[in-house]
Amino acid sequence: MLYNLGENSVQTHGEHYFVAPTAAVIGKVILGKDSSIWFNSVLRGDNDTITIGERCNVQDGSIFHVDPGIPLVLEKEVTIGHSVTAHGCQIGEASLIGMGATILNQAIIGKFSIVGAQSLITEGKEFPERSLIIGSPARRIREVTDEEINSIKQNAEHYVQRSMLYRKELAPYQKTKK
Repeated sequence: MLYNLGENSVQTHGEHYFVAPTAAVIGKVILGKDSSIWFNSVLRGDNDTITIGERCNVQDGSIFHVDPGIPLVLEKEVTIGHSVTAHGCQIGEASLIGMGATILNQAIIGKFSIVGAQSLITEGKEFPERSLIIGSPARRIREVTDEEINSIKQNAEHYVQRSMLYRKELAPYQKTKK
């Protein structure tokens, strides 16, 4: 659900987005075209702006928040896995953030990167583009391959198609008679 917070309201590109009914998108949040926010995720733009780029997906149970003067930015085609916590960070184009990862204030993930599941990106840490990032605290393991980048882009397309289905066909359960 989309929520205003005082004079701050969510900005969208017409109807070209999906926000699951149990998700909360609050305040200064910009949803890019064909972006999707899945069940039980919370994007709380109360202190600064959260920008979700075109064709991004924020999967179930993820939490996004910002501090004053520290916005959060997802560039286009970013996939955020289930239960990710992102706080005041920047994630580059066509990157994949694995399930349960945590990314803290002013961290920067370069485009075409992969952050492994359960990894911790500490405050202010910067990684160059095409980084495979794993661990707690996280470190760069190697360069991401062209094949992996193509897979990330295919995943983004899959979620665009999935979100179109959900926008069109999601409905409350009704018991049918037999």
